[in-house]
Amino acid sequence: MKRALIVVIDSMGIGAIEDAADYGDDLTCNTLCNLAKAQGGLNVPNFEKLGLGNIKDIEGVKKVENPSASYGIMKMKSKGKDTTTGHWEIAGLVLENPFKTYINFPDELINEFISKTGCKGILGNIPASGTKIIEQLHEEHAKTKFPIIYTSADSVFQVAVDIDIIPLETLYEWCKIARKILDDGNYGVSRVIARPYQIIDSKPTRIGKFRHDYSVKPPRDTLLNEVEKAGKKVLSVGKIKDIFVNSGVTEAVTTGSNKEGLEATLKSTKEKKWDLIFTNLVDTDMLYGHRRDSKGYKMAIEEIDGYIPKFLEALDEDDLFIITADHGCDPTFRGTDHTREMVPILIYNKNQEAKNIGIKPSFTYVHDIVKAWLEI
Repeated sequence: MKRALIVVIDSMGIGAIEDAADYGDDLTCNTLCNLAKAQGGLNVPNFEKLGLGNIKDIEGVKKVENPSASYGIMKMKSKGKDTTTGHWEIAGLVLENPFKTYINFPDELINEFISKTGCKGILGNIPASGTKIIEQLHEEHAKTKFPIIYTSADSVFQVAVDIDIIPLETLYEWCKIARKILDDGNYGVSRVIARPYQIIDSKPTRIGKFRHDYSVKPPRDTLLNEVEKAGKKVLSVGKIKDIFVNSGVTEAVTTGSNKEGLEATLKSTKEKKWDLIFTNLVDTDMLYGHRRDSKGYKMAIEEIDGYIPKFLEALDEDDLFIITADHGCDPTFRGTDHTREMVPILIYNKNQEAKNIGIKPSFTYVHDIVKAWLEI
């Protein structure tokens, strides 16, 4: 049977889109090239063989004469620079109106949240780095048991609690309530994110494996629904199921790190049970992009590179393997938020001749080639 495997390296952009200034960025943004330069080059021999260095000049990544994958760039057509928008466009859904962002959530929203959750009060309600705000407000959180609410330049309503003080199940329930309030009130927020943490080695530390995203439902069918309606099976690895609210997902594997995501994807590829495997590798964005940690970002990309030979060995002639990204998060740029960028794309099949596909005007290119490959 024909299969497709899409691996999204979260936030691995490759250069600003012309309208970047409209999103608070500028034309110097380039996640992949800038972090490579900042770290004295990348050591990614397997990405190099696929043709990553043929896309743009990336320090440490050579151009090769005969790459094993087709290579190119995709521009985001949708309005936005967030995870949901990027993934939805990869799956064929272009947003004409961006999700709304907030500096502070309105009083009526916060008051309704407090009333319906029974939490008695909240802390924060500001744009913030998640790691910093829990360090700043943990002591008050421990005294009051009030959840820490924060946002960013992205369209997110984030709820953080110490799960040794507030049970994880309560956090999830509060987030479900927030999702309903936001939907009913037409606030236009893309995601509610549960951010559980614990005190580890005397420091508030987020627990990635217990993170949960409550996304707005896609307004119409995506690639996942189209595959499912064709009688085929879709496997979600990582936060894909959250981004698509399980719509079109046959089965899901939750992961707490890139390594877990890579291992789960590799295992599923070998099992040959799924027609479409859709994977998100979030560490590049969550742990390194937002924290402006170019060294950690480099290490994460190099970790992914080490898995590429394993994937290629597990693939057969009827498999299409796509590696791409969903937006940028340049760790060398100011602030802590996503950057409005184009993304690289690598497309591998054992029998297809590799070529330069140039610059595609939309991420929906992935949707189109996967539909054609799966003949749906």
